[in-house]
Amino acid sequence: MANNDFGSVGWFGLFQRGQHYMKSWPNDKRLAPVFPENRITTATRFAIRLMPPLAIFTLSWQIALGGQLGPAIATALFACSLPMQGLWWLGKRSITPLPPTLLQWFHEVRARLAESGQAIAPVEGKPTYQALADLLKRAFKQLDKTFLDDL
Repeated sequence: MANNDFGSVGWFGLFQRGQHYMKSWPNDKRLAPVFPENRITTATRFAIRLMPPLAIFTLSWQIALGGQLGPAIATALFACSLPMQGLWWLGKRSITPLPPTLLQWFHEVRARLAESGQAIAPVEGKPTYQALADLLKRAFKQLDKTFLDDL
């Protein structure tokens, strides 16, 4: 994932990256005050489950009542766009390079994993939020649960 240019990823690729990022981000409550990912992933998962049935219900209800289809179609399209907005944001975030403050923390977590005897691959290019998600997921699995407190 050395390619951090949004233009070369494409829309479909961005949605795929968003889905991967959503699955790889550790949903730990201690990360919530610092990162919006916990709230975004929760809202996106909820929207993926709820919005398509809501869109179908809205259209069916208006057709059954003989109502106007224009507003019903607009509502259905908006409801279906909500999960896509979440996946787009997550995909864009996944390819964003880490800011300097998080970059230092990223390297501290990597060092902690290396100290514990874990094999760490060298970082290629600028670390992104996806690299941070993968690192944190691994750290939560392989390090003591208090590793966040010590950093």
